[in-house]
Amino acid sequence: MKIETNKSLKDYNTFGIDVTAAKFATITSENELKDLLSSNENKPVFVLSGGSNMLLTKNIESLVLHIALKGIEVTKESDNTVLITANAGENWHDFVQYCIHNNFGGLENLSLIPGYVGSAPIQNIGAYGVELKDTLVSCETIHIGTLEKRKFSNKDCLFAYRNSIFKSELKGQYIITRVTFRLTSKNHNINTGYGAIENALSKESITKPTIKNIADVVIDIRKSKLPDPNKIGNSGSFFKNPVIKIDHFNKLQNAYPNIPSYSIDSDHVKVPAGWLIEHSGFKGKRWGDAGVHDKQALVLVNHGSATGIEIVEVSEKIKTTIKEKFDIELETEVNIF
Repeated sequence: MKIETNKSLKDYNTFGIDVTAAKFATITSENELKDLLSSNENKPVFVLSGGSNMLLTKNIESLVLHIALKGIEVTKESDNTVLITANAGENWHDFVQYCIHNNFGGLENLSLIPGYVGSAPIQNIGAYGVELKDTLVSCETIHIGTLEKRKFSNKDCLFAYRNSIFKSELKGQYIITRVTFRLTSKNHNINTGYGAIENALSKESITKPTIKNIADVVIDIRKSKLPDPNKIGNSGSFFKNPVIKIDHFNKLQNAYPNIPSYSIDSDHVKVPAGWLIEHSGFKGKRWGDAGVHDKQALVLVNHGSATGIEIVEVSEKIKTTIKEKFDIELETEVNIF
């Protein structure tokens, strides 16, 4: 196993931020991971998967572990369900496509989300009416300090909106090595509740969609709204959609009759952060090479050589304006290091 020094991480994060790692190692097996953690003598490590939900603002002085564990395995099949386990270094979208090709349903709404399988539970990734927690059975992990292997059940993960135990109370303590999902093999539960999906299916005159139909529609929608990280640096949605009280929303609706919302419960609604940002005048704006995407205001972008600090400065401008204009505190979805 090769340990590189002064390694540029520009190609290892979707924002394309050019910072360096003092030491860098690509991990292709659990034994390699254990050996390296053991020899690191409990010094800090920085775990890097697909680099798709992070913003790097400085050079990384600790050892960077690039998790590249590969492999997909069907571990159990029954009449209408299948348990499938993917190693942490599998590309998320490729894994979803593998499932669809084999007629395994449940992940199709999560097509084209960048990143790796191992980082997906940390964020509890979600899109178009579906979240990872809906199908995840368990995560296999290794504790960074003790090297103890531990399996977390769905319940153990404490999933919440774009959150989990790995992003909160156990942040930085465990490395996810494998993830198991329970998917359908027939009689799929097709989720078309998201408006954009319904509209797209209607245009194609598809009345009984398959999981592939859903995946294709989601891919088209994402491509039309979200920039390709290979063409312009970004990390997808930069902010969470805020949840506010009904009374607060009613006041906003009086001032902004067209403000959209999604019901959460009898006392709360979710408001699209992208709408708030766009209606504050930020859509398409640019400060040097740091800016806001011109098609989706929820996405902050690196037009070429922006630094992580410059992207953060843009995000702070947005947060301050949204607070002043709507009295709403925006929370970042992206992890900032």
